Amino acid sequence: MPKGLYANIHAKRKRIAAGSGERMRKPGAPGAPTAAAFRESEKTVKKKSKKKKGMKRRGLSVRGGY
Repeated sequence: MPKGLYANIHAKRKRIAAGSGERMRKPGAPGAPTAAAFRESEKTVKKKSKKKKGMKRRGLSVRGGY
């Protein structure tokens, strides 16, 4: 499966930070991601699941507990 838009962006930022000499393209430049590409990539985002609240430990001391 090919990498997504955001994976490619993060990989390029990492290469730039490492000193590759590359630069990010300006919006609207040939080869730069379009607004439609960003909208399309939003459809593949995994939604975060809500964590269930665990039971609180009551009555136990942190320092000198049982």
